[in-house]
Amino acid sequence: MRQRSAAIIALFVLAATAVFGQQPPVFTPFGALPVLDNYLEALRRQAGIPGMSAAVVREGVVIWEKGYGYQNTASRIPATPDTPYLVGDLSGTLATVMLLGCYERRQLYLNDPIRKYGAELPEANVTVEQVLSHTMPGAEQPFNYSLERYGQLTTVMEHCGEARSYRKSVALLLDSAAMQDSVPGTDLWHSDSVLREGEFDAEDVARYRRVLDRMALPYKVDNRLRAERADLAPMGMSAAGGLVSTVRDLAKLDAALDANAILLQETIDKAWNPVKLGEFVSPMGLGWFVQNHRGQRVVWHFGNIGNAYSSLLLKLPDQKITFILLANSDGLSATFQLPEGNVTKSLFAALFLRLVT
Repeated sequence: MRQRSAAIIALFVLAATAVFGQQPPVFTPFGALPVLDNYLEALRRQAGIPGMSAAVVREGVVIWEKGYGYQNTASRIPATPDTPYLVGDLSGTLATVMLLGCYERRQLYLNDPIRKYGAELPEANVTVEQVLSHTMPGAEQPFNYSLERYGQLTTVMEHCGEARSYRKSVALLLDSAAMQDSVPGTDLWHSDSVLREGEFDAEDVARYRRVLDRMALPYKVDNRLRAERADLAPMGMSAAGGLVSTVRDLAKLDAALDANAILLQETIDKAWNPVKLGEFVSPMGLGWFVQNHRGQRVVWHFGNIGNAYSSLLLKLPDQKITFILLANSDGLSATFQLPEGNVTKSLFAALFLRLVT
């Protein structure tokens, strides 16, 4: 049934293509954005996603944002641009940003083995760069997207974070980008024992819990597109996951990166180009997927928490345009094989790319 739904969704994408053909993108009240709006809602319904939030950022400014469906179907609470969601794998981009900051300050070196920083993996001498890029030189499959491996960067970051916990480093990054509706881990809602003494003050903890109180509820969607409330255990903050955020807050982080307020441009260029292993070109740079589409560079990442949440962030750096989607089911990513490294398999991404490239 989900495959049939995907085929139906594809028809919407093709129809959207016919609207503009090969014309350049037109971001006006009567241009691409209304078309995107209409088709996103159709895609959401066909994927059975209960609630979804979206934003488009251009040159650091949110030029369009909207909520679709419900963050809580029982209470009929609408999803909005400031609805918080667990973003899953997309949390890993924060680890990348912080580790590349350490690299700029020469607190770590990308070619160092991660065991130098207290982390351990079965492969001998695996480097920080290899874990960031999900690559394994000499392996039969040089690219292997693995959250388990990526999670080891939590320890690496704590080594260069001046004796701070990983969670505290994330909190400082969120504060620096004014991401006031983002939370480093849902377990902050449940227990004071996860907080190191003096690491967070009462005001910060109260703010985090207010955000978590209004977080979109997770849903499992069956083959008939019926949504059922899902139960998730409290989740801590690591390099592999745990971030709660909104499309507005993620837009702030995106704008800070584009303005070089967090990393130098030469560092960003290094991260946003594919890693090469001999003749093999990886679908990832450092912490971000990278590919070309219609002659344009596309930088992107996704998140998937099975039967609960999903996310997608897609950038066209040369156009300075970013598309952000968050959902309270896994419908944005579960069926599109995104870990293989081709964002055009996502019908949500394909729709956006058809309209702007």
